[in-house]
Amino acid sequence: MSLDDFSVSRRALVAGGSTIAALSLIGAPDAEAAGAAAGSATTDDLLWYRQPAKLWTEALPVGNGRIGAMVFGGVSEERLQLNEDTLWAGGPYNPVNPQAKAALPEVRKLIFEGRYDEAQALAKDKVMAVPLRQMSYQTMGDMLLSFPGLGEPEAGSYRRELDIDAARATTRFRAGGVDYTRTVVASPAEQVIAVHLTASKRGAIGFDLKLASPQKHHSVQALGGGELLLAGTNNEGFGIPGALKFQTRTRVVASGGRVAAANDSLTVRGADEVTILIAMATSYRNYADVGGDPEAATKAQIAAAAKLPFRTIAEKAAQDHRAIFRRVSIDLGRTAEADKSTDERIAQSESANDPALAALYFKYGRYLLITSSRPGSQPANLQGIWNESVNPPWGSKYTININTQMNYWPAEPTAMPEMVEPLIAMVRDIAQTGARTARDMYGARGWVCHHNTDLWRATCPIDGPQFGLWPMGGAWLCLHLWDRYDYGRDAQYLASVYPILKGACEFFLDTLVKDPETGWMVTNPSLSPENNHGHGAGSLCAGPTMDMQIIRALFTATASAAGVLKQDPRFVTELEAMRGRLVPNRIGAQGQLMEWKDDWDAGVKDLHHRHVSHLFGLFPDAQINPDDTPDLAAAVRKSLEIRGDKATGWATAWRINLWARLRDGNHAHSILRFLLGSERTYPNMFDAHPPFQIDGNFGGASGITEMLMQSVGTGIHLLPALPDAWPSGSIRGLRARGACMVDLSWKGGALAQARIVSMIGGRHEIRCGEVRRTIDFAPGKARVLAGPDLRTA
Repeated sequence: MSLDDFSVSRRALVAGGSTIAALSLIGAPDAEAAGAAAGSATTDDLLWYRQPAKLWTEALPVGNGRIGAMVFGGVSEERLQLNEDTLWAGGPYNPVNPQAKAALPEVRKLIFEGRYDEAQALAKDKVMAVPLRQMSYQTMGDMLLSFPGLGEPEAGSYRRELDIDAARATTRFRAGGVDYTRTVVASPAEQVIAVHLTASKRGAIGFDLKLASPQKHHSVQALGGGELLLAGTNNEGFGIPGALKFQTRTRVVASGGRVAAANDSLTVRGADEVTILIAMATSYRNYADVGGDPEAATKAQIAAAAKLPFRTIAEKAAQDHRAIFRRVSIDLGRTAEADKSTDERIAQSESANDPALAALYFKYGRYLLITSSRPGSQPANLQGIWNESVNPPWGSKYTININTQMNYWPAEPTAMPEMVEPLIAMVRDIAQTGARTARDMYGARGWVCHHNTDLWRATCPIDGPQFGLWPMGGAWLCLHLWDRYDYGRDAQYLASVYPILKGACEFFLDTLVKDPETGWMVTNPSLSPENNHGHGAGSLCAGPTMDMQIIRALFTATASAAGVLKQDPRFVTELEAMRGRLVPNRIGAQGQLMEWKDDWDAGVKDLHHRHVSHLFGLFPDAQINPDDTPDLAAAVRKSLEIRGDKATGWATAWRINLWARLRDGNHAHSILRFLLGSERTYPNMFDAHPPFQIDGNFGGASGITEMLMQSVGTGIHLLPALPDAWPSGSIRGLRARGACMVDLSWKGGALAQARIVSMIGGRHEIRCGEVRRTIDFAPGKARVLAGPDLRTA
């Protein structure tokens, strides 16, 4: 997709068109099939609470991919914290350090000589990005509602909930003998957030509405027709001037009563029913073009939405959401714990028997990706789209040494391929900005992106050499481009991304250097993400294990893509030759998988480091596995035992996936229980790093998937890591590589039935335990297998 193509897609979304309904992807179940597979919503699709949110991590998220809100559910004071996914600090910029290309040879030399601190000092002085930090994702601000004279709710009457099947947040209570209901949805079709207020008594609704923002340059103005406008320009960031205009436009549509305007607020009194429409936009078109018109966009969105009753807006939003959400259903069993409020369940989860909480967490992960990443939107960042700060932790950026990738781990296997489209669009962008970085920083062909990027698609190393001088982020993201093909098998799509894969390979063909001690080809400078190796103050090194694994996977995927497309045979030969010269996976003195080219693992400063980067080869890749490389798999197990099970939220989630790939379901489940506990999950089920990072939610959903079904190559492994805690259950609507769909049920800890269909046909090995069957599938024809011996049903 070119910049112009993406601008058109973006403008279509901002203008109010949802592209999901029109999207045709091979292997993606249609809405009718999805509905049949998953059935209707139940109380097990609810997060619910007996009190309003006091903290942001207690509020409930709604979103349509592009805009979102956190709903607090207050009684006399209500707050909706608002986000628009292109409101970031700064503007277009080129962070390449002009001294980097000349300095890199000396940095490499110092690393090869073991003078790591000197290499780090030189890299810090001459190589790192200018500015040293990237831009931050920003909050738009808040919509605040004050209800004068509204007293405390009657005892036992208050309830707030998030229906993740309908994508709807609702607050209900009774006060002064009147029943009040407030409902919030984020509409993909109308591109507005709609808030609906009703009461059981006519004329009982009255409130004051204000808009507030921590943005430095903004104003709030009451307009005619019941509208309130927040408008301004974005903040600068690390010396990069703000270049965006933004607007938040609200309109109050009241039935009965009166609506009055003050200078910077609206007042509603005596209304029977009220709908508040919220539209948000910025002038962002793409990373190089900020010439959009947020005023025209928000006016058009409000005008179109105001023609519809709230019920229509909410029903259309639910229908759009369910077309994706209901493709997959899951049942892990249910106990009386599931009848408790969500915050109670989280607080007690590590000691209670609550398998339905794991199922809810899985479903919530899918909900969060559907509502934070849609065609035409930005990809889900470190906080999805929900952020209340102008200076959020780690800038709420795209950290691509694990976190952004983890956001999309569940997308393909749990039937949400459309949600990957914003990620693919971003990779198309950074392949362009990264070509500039490859040329000007490294003197190389192709393209590169280091460990972070932002709205402006910066690709240079940031923060400090011990964190940022890692040239593998873009290469890892390329594997998601391959996965999109491998699950859907759309050759036209593959042809469109093949130049990106090839460009990523060309960069490494130009920059890999020979290790003078071993003769292997290595990356230099690089690091094993964020982990100090014990030989100096930093982390710089040559040829860490993760780099070799990612390059091996990239070369393999690119060669496979060239084979599918029947092109570039000489290039494939070059890739295969270089792949054979990379540092192999090796086992160290402790029996562990070595994290670095040298056996440094025992001497690191932090034996329990959160990153387990060198285990990438087991998951998300599969170049290490218990069948083909049992010794290496055993070494991975040893590394995991040394690292420990408890880590930050996302790192805990990664460990679940790894233990599932080792087929130890009980160990994976014990880590999942920790993830679901109050140390790593906030009351609103957001993942706690701490602080909040959304990647753990997605990584946890992926881990549950991996426990129940694994798809590697043409193999489909059923119940590979089923824990004792889930003796009976089912999951329907999963996707496997080769455009396959998989339904499973089990009883007494054993497979009861599997239904598998390949949309394109082909040969697949189906496995359950040690039983394997090779089946030739006809296109679109289901095969039903019964029992753990995989009998034809």
